[in-house]
Amino acid sequence: NLPLNDRKTYELLMRGDTDGIFQLESSGMKDVLNRMKPDCIEDVIALIALYRPGPMDNIPEFISRKQGKTKIVYEVPELEAILRETYGVIVYQEQVMQIAVAIGGYTLSEADTLRKVMSKKKTDEMETKEKPKFLEGARKKKIPESKALKIWENMETFGKYGFNKSHSTAYAVVSYQTAYLKAHYPS
Repeated sequence: NLPLNDRKTYELLMRGDTDGIFQLESSGMKDVLNRMKPDCIEDVIALIALYRPGPMDNIPEFISRKQGKTKIVYEVPELEAILRETYGVIVYQEQVMQIAVAIGGYTLSEADTLRKVMSKKKTDEMETKEKPKFLEGARKKKIPESKALKIWENMETFGKYGFNKSHSTAYAVVSYQTAYLKAHYPS
């Protein structure tokens, strides 16, 4: 029953004072925490998902957008509802699936198949089956091909290494709990 909005806990995380904190104690993670300045559990969830090979390249953009240094721009209006909580950056596998449905006209089942194909790095199947399907779905929704291609490229790049939000959330809650205990009961 720990509150998820404890200021003292977030101050500890913002300082990168995370020795002994589950998932957050590497020097690289401390650096990112210090630069990001997480101030809510959603930031911790996103950081745990981003701190993986592949998505890690999006950390500077995520931080810049979170801090208001870079304007958040959505390729098409349909992406705002899907990517708002992550400042317009694809962070989770679930977002890839939602984009496939909203832009590519996929069913949820088809979107899950796409997620699996991406995560298993089946490049041939991506290029010959999924990409044409996505672009055709976007065309039917009157989305310009140049925008659909850009969205596809972002999804494809992320999808190879994506993390699901539920897994990241479970890790983040344990990370937050250990940070809370350190902030309030350091001994």
